Amino acid sequence: MYNTIDDLDRHCLENAVLFTAIRGRNPSSRIRMEFDSLDSAKEYAATFSDGRTLIYAVTKQGRSAPILSL
Repeated sequence: MYNTIDDLDRHCLENAVLFTAIRGRNPSSRIRMEFDSLDSAKEYAATFSDGRTLIYAVTKQGRSAPILSL
């Protein structure tokens, strides 16, 4: 199916139906936002300018892969 983690990441990015931006290590204070496009998720992350937002690509099957940390 997938030979490397890079293959899975690439598959998720190419077939993403949404992108999630996650902030916070502690589950009780974690923030999760959903976006229709990678650009929208990047814009959201840029408002913090601290490099602590992790963006995931999510497929319609529910598979996800971390794409960027901004």
